[in-house]
Amino acid sequence: MIKISVVILTYNSASYIKPCLDSVYMQSHQGFEVIVVDNGSKDKTVNLIKEIYPQVILIENKNNLGACKGRNQGIEAAHGEWIVTLDCDIILKNNFLCEIVKIIKRAPKVAGIIQPKIMNAHKNTIFSAGIYVSFLRRFHDIGKNEIDSAKFSKEKDVFGACSAAAAYKRDMLEAVREVNGYFDERFFFLFEDVDLSWRAQKKDIKALFCPNAVCYHHGNSSQTSERIRQYLSLRNRYFTLLKNDCPLRIILSFIFYDLPRFLYILITNPYALRAINDVLYFKRS
Repeated sequence: MIKISVVILTYNSASYIKPCLDSVYMQSHQGFEVIVVDNGSKDKTVNLIKEIYPQVILIENKNNLGACKGRNQGIEAAHGEWIVTLDCDIILKNNFLCEIVKIIKRAPKVAGIIQPKIMNAHKNTIFSAGIYVSFLRRFHDIGKNEIDSAKFSKEKDVFGACSAAAAYKRDMLEAVREVNGYFDERFFFLFEDVDLSWRAQKKDIKALFCPNAVCYHHGNSSQTSERIRQYLSLRNRYFTLLKNDCPLRIILSFIFYDLPRFLYILITNPYALRAINDVLYFKRS
């Protein structure tokens, strides 16, 4: 039997975590462990978990250490051959883990990442069917906000997985682990799943889209402000490129894709200069 560990992040998640954990424990596949990493919640999240789900392995951080650090803590505590990462606002269909196990069993040995079909909550539209990378290094979720259709019903190779709901092989995680963790903790959150997927690609480890494993995602449960998200997105995009891409491609990407967006953010976002400073002093490892 394939051992699975489910790692869930929480941060002031009292309104989301019960439906999430209910959907996990109602899975038709059994024999998994659940690890919740709480990033310093000030609401009733921790008490709720302790009262209703005493079987959960609960890691309590005093402060918000970020999604990357939290996931790394969960992975380090996990015993599974495969790690399923979930955001707290994910709800799984009852056969989700069964479908993940099915594709794991028939996948080639080089497969180390599984991307389920993540749907937008209460809508028949896609949140993510995997990560796509364009020639100019634009990263986006495949099928974002598109109506679910036949083109999202076939298994296929993808660049990587959206860590809001993804399955990672333990051996793959150990192979790509760096001094800053499985997920690079310098990112805090945003683009860390792109970076991890890219590192896996460079080691010829494949990511597969599993359309039969379906879940539903609410989105931005952390209630991060748009300006902070812009700052992290700009900064972490270039952290990712500096770590994984060649200088010429980075220059082309900046000139033909990023420059107009960068100028707009520079004018409208007070965190833009901080992002520039972070990128200038960033070390590749």
